[in-house]
Amino acid sequence: MSLDGEVAALTCRDCTQSAFHNQYLSIAESMEATDVLNHALNYGIVVDCGSSGSRVFVYYWPPHNGNPHTLLDIRQMRDHNHKPVVKKIKPGISTLAKTPTQASDYLRPLLSFAAAHVPSNKHKETPLYILCTAGMRLLPESQQAAILEDLVTDVPLEFDFLFSRSHAEVISGKQEGVYAWIGINFVLGRFDHAEDEDATVEVTTGSQNQQPISRRRTVGIMDMGGASLQIAYEVPSAITFTSTQQEEAGKSVLAEFNLGCDVEHTQHVYRVYVTTFLGFGGNMARQRYEDQLFNNTLSKNRLLTTQAGMSEDKPYLDPCLPLGLSDTVVRDNHTLYLRGQGDWTQCQDAVRPFLGLHNGTMSPGGVYQAPINFSNSEFYGFSEFYYCMEDVLRIGGQYDSDKYSRAAMDYCSTKWSTLKQRLDSKLFSEQADISRLKYQCFKSAWMFEVLHSGFRFPTNYRSLKTAQLVYDKEVQWTLGAILFKTRFLPLRDLQQETLRQSHPSWLRSSFVYNHHLFSLCILVVVLAILLYILRLRRIHQREQRQAEALNLLWAEEGEALLP
Repeated sequence: MSLDGEVAALTCRDCTQSAFHNQYLSIAESMEATDVLNHALNYGIVVDCGSSGSRVFVYYWPPHNGNPHTLLDIRQMRDHNHKPVVKKIKPGISTLAKTPTQASDYLRPLLSFAAAHVPSNKHKETPLYILCTAGMRLLPESQQAAILEDLVTDVPLEFDFLFSRSHAEVISGKQEGVYAWIGINFVLGRFDHAEDEDATVEVTTGSQNQQPISRRRTVGIMDMGGASLQIAYEVPSAITFTSTQQEEAGKSVLAEFNLGCDVEHTQHVYRVYVTTFLGFGGNMARQRYEDQLFNNTLSKNRLLTTQAGMSEDKPYLDPCLPLGLSDTVVRDNHTLYLRGQGDWTQCQDAVRPFLGLHNGTMSPGGVYQAPINFSNSEFYGFSEFYYCMEDVLRIGGQYDSDKYSRAAMDYCSTKWSTLKQRLDSKLFSEQADISRLKYQCFKSAWMFEVLHSGFRFPTNYRSLKTAQLVYDKEVQWTLGAILFKTRFLPLRDLQQETLRQSHPSWLRSSFVYNHHLFSLCILVVVLAILLYILRLRRIHQREQRQAEALNLLWAEEGEALLP
């Protein structure tokens, strides 16, 4: 290697180390207590009104750095004990459907908590967003409107935050998914400008005559809870639909938005596919599976003399339970007896139909799925994706389908008594319990099928990471929400800064000019007053002389009249 090449390589390594150091510093700074004495800091508040309860999050950010392509550096506020400023109350706000006038009273503890942490002199400029999710979405629109109306009317009477009618809303599942996607990518720094060593994508926007943009590759997210499954990822290339029906289906799950502060710039225009599959969470999938086992067993027993599953001595052999585990399914006062067969491969075949794949669609439930470039993409898997790999298999993190399959297969075929001994010996994670052990075999097969049969990820895909935290902290969709809601704020600051920078000379000359003009006006007024006074004096003196002359005349005339 030449000397120039060595210098370039060293410089590149230094840049990489510097970038990593700066990123680490940024993370460390975000863990420090927020300096509320810093008058330059700005604040924002988001209330997440969920189905089981509501949480308030307080965020802060320093002044914008002046780069129109950079987003606000929004961070979660931390108190003097370095703990996040978060407070939760139960139950959910949707329980006020019949008493909507109590909504503002319900949120008072959260808003008072936020008000106590945000400096009082910043309240009037601190935006407050009250965003309601699944619980409120289930209510009729009239009840939703009544609750929101109470908030919009009464909250400003007690709190002087920057709050208007548009700041209180029931967000859709699509919005929630987009906000979660924004939050994860922001924390990972994927909205920053791309460095030479970073993975990039070529992005085409909806703007006419717009050249493709090369920028840092964002990450997709998958989240499997107990009841539902979500997926969200960027679609860099424009999509060509094969039919009007497909186009309509695509529009319902695609969101295109500009995260930048200026709509004229497309550097931060993103096209994101996001959708939620209700009933595809780990627990609901198991419930659907058990329902079918129960119904099919009853139907077969009516036709056959054997009563498989109707007694403990003749259990139904379930491939999705660990070997030797006895379990029951109770429906309508009837009991189905199960015995674990521990056959992971057979379990995969058994759960695959519950994906609802039909008509050649590439997504669970037949929902339209935008194409994924598996050769240039990256995904994070949360909740059940992480639990399935980590809680008992202890291989959380980088996903390897071969390694995962072997571990899941070994687990399923292990005797139930042995698994319980391992649990007692604390060989699993702290989160693992009896329920996790019972349904790990089923859930591991379900996760595998969702990933590879439902979303069609290749089995050799190596760019999926499963995680519980990002940089040792939980990333909420509320962070993405406030980033999106405040995206135009930098433009105001930039315009003011541009005004100051582009006109400093005429501002100074204007001030000097106006100063001289003001002095001249005063001088003219003073001279006018002096001239007026002199004129009055001359008039007075002339009148005095005339009066003296007249008096003298009268005196002479008076003397002549004397006898």
